Amino acid sequence: MPTTAALLRWIYLARVTLAAAIFAAALMVWTRPGVGAETTMVASLALVATLAFTVFSFWHTHVSRRLPGRSFLYCQVVFDVVLVTAMVHLTGGGESEFAALYVLVIAEGALLLPLPGGFLIGSLAALVYFADASWGWRLTEVLGGVPGEAEPGPAVLTRMALFGVLAIAMAGMGERLRRTGGRLGAIESELQQLRLETADILAALDAGVLTLDPAGSLVYGNPASQSLLGLTVSDWEARSVVDELDRLAPGLGGVVRRTISDRRPVPWYETRTRPLPRLRLLGVRSTVLEREGQPWVTLVVQDITDGKRVEAAHRRADRLAAVAELAASLAHEIKNPLASIRSAVEQLTGAGDLGTGDRDVLRRLVLSESDRLSRLLSGFIEFSRVEVRDRTSVDLAAVARDAIEVARRHPDLDGAVAVELSAPRPCELQGDQDLLHRVVFNLVLNALQHSPPGGTVRVEVAEADEAPVPGVTRFVGGATLRVVDQGPGIDPDVAGRIFDPFFTTRLGGSGLGLALVQRAVEAHEGLVLVDDATGGGTVFTVLLPATQPQIAT
Repeated sequence: MPTTAALLRWIYLARVTLAAAIFAAALMVWTRPGVGAETTMVASLALVATLAFTVFSFWHTHVSRRLPGRSFLYCQVVFDVVLVTAMVHLTGGGESEFAALYVLVIAEGALLLPLPGGFLIGSLAALVYFADASWGWRLTEVLGGVPGEAEPGPAVLTRMALFGVLAIAMAGMGERLRRTGGRLGAIESELQQLRLETADILAALDAGVLTLDPAGSLVYGNPASQSLLGLTVSDWEARSVVDELDRLAPGLGGVVRRTISDRRPVPWYETRTRPLPRLRLLGVRSTVLEREGQPWVTLVVQDITDGKRVEAAHRRADRLAAVAELAASLAHEIKNPLASIRSAVEQLTGAGDLGTGDRDVLRRLVLSESDRLSRLLSGFIEFSRVEVRDRTSVDLAAVARDAIEVARRHPDLDGAVAVELSAPRPCELQGDQDLLHRVVFNLVLNALQHSPPGGTVRVEVAEADEAPVPGVTRFVGGATLRVVDQGPGIDPDVAGRIFDPFFTTRLGGSGLGLALVQRAVEAHEGLVLVDDATGGGTVFTVLLPATQPQIAT
């Protein structure tokens, strides 16, 4: 019971102080006329008894650290009633100005004892006070003193009534305080247990956890953060650590600065440490906790070195598999026109009875299949060379206008499908103009080829204030391109393959247009989304950052 022990310490101090004051006052007046020996005697006995009783009580509760039982607490309060009565007796009995000290004793009983006990102590204080006021003169006379008034005056009865009322009120208040204290004690115990468990969990984590205050000073760091970053937490506690974090892992301090300035978490950021003894790749997340209106930052740092190596190995395997699949698809696409060309050539060179019309048909077949093979190889070469070679300032709205005009004049189209462009203002971004032209051209051409005659393809270009892009933290600014057709939509069974090279659902299609779109957008650190359009059709949405995405430092 830490609260009771603290209260008892103050009671011991007040008790000894009161006894010493009684004794000192007795010494000061014992030579005056009319002061009997009983004054010095009572004061001396009160001091000796107080010292002995208080030393024993202190040893019991604070040296031996025993829990004070109910009997012990009753003895404490009763002793203080007797001590206050002694002081009241020596200073005038019922008319003493120190009778107010009974209020403190009543409060002591209300705080230390249960509800009935507090009421009993209040009643005891009132009765003892009345007894001293009524018959205390006899004790004074026996001890050789000068007796005072024999009958208690109206003030004594008023004080007794007041003591009774205070006893009832304070006993009730004390009971409420005890109940509240019990609940608070239980909550404090649970919080302490939670702190211990949280500390154990954080210490056992293999992810680093760092907490910084709004000024960037280090508040907490678990052992894993020390091993991952090479940061000695004890050396940086209560000191600004942001610049040191930047030194240990480039950009890590920038994560802290941006989280504090924006008051928003950074969902993911990748960096690397200085060689510790070996280079580590780290993945970092930040969270924000508002305390008294100020942002506190917690960083969670993970070692992703092994994961990145495994991911790189998987990517290499995926690339090899993709190359093999691409080669097989290309071989299949080349095989058919070559077979047609070979058959036509064999007929032209091996048979002498072909008529002029048949020879013309075979010649046209050779030419058309040769053109088809040339277009296939050209598309494949174009697809394989997708990369941002010249990043300049580009107006995506202007690029879209040019690409739409080229797509409208495509020889495979008859102009039966209209194209509407919505681009109310320029959308500037850093990119490769030729590559972005091919993105818009292929998306519009694909929409025109899949829309029915009399339909309309809508192209929308707008600014994007902020949008998430997988693989980076975020980009600020940029543009959004939306192409909406009125075609049959995309079959859910093939939706996951529409960006695969040589995959097509359109007769005569090469299957390279959408694959090129995806590669070109990814080269700009952007994202392509595909959704069903309201009322039928398909929506292709392209998100492009204004600049190469990078974390602010």
